[in-house]
Amino acid sequence: MADLTWLLVRNNNSFLVKRNGVQFTSEPNNLTNTNSFKYSGLANNKAIGIIPNNSSPSSKKAKGVTVISKKTKTASYKPVKGINKVNLTKGVRKSAKSFINSYTRADYRPDLRKDALARISAIYQSQKPIKVHIRKTGSRHTKKQK
Repeated sequence: MADLTWLLVRNNNSFLVKRNGVQFTSEPNNLTNTNSFKYSGLANNKAIGIIPNNSSPSSKKAKGVTVISKKTKTASYKPVKGINKVNLTKGVRKSAKSFINSYTRADYRPDLRKDALARISAIYQSQKPIKVHIRKTGSRHTKKQK
């Protein structure tokens, strides 16, 4: 079923973005945003998506990621019940460890481990506050005026 779905949506879908001879996709549950069967969130029965937590960016609790996965044994006519969401907010290393223990070691999609960890790391890196360095102008020793 997944192969047939991929054959239907690989060249034409609403998420497809073609730029400079390269095809990208903006579909949900696609870790690398590349248009390929391996990463497709539409065609695969087991798909993993990692997004930033949907807290407001102005609040201090905006850190963390949400891991979205498809449940494998649910009815296709109930799409809301076919999604599992898990919030990971304990930091980069603990979130990565939790992801590894719950998904890749449980044989859900071990082939996506490296890409998922890279995505988790990139999201946490983007959530860090920007450090501003103030440069001092002038010399250190000021001359006394008479």
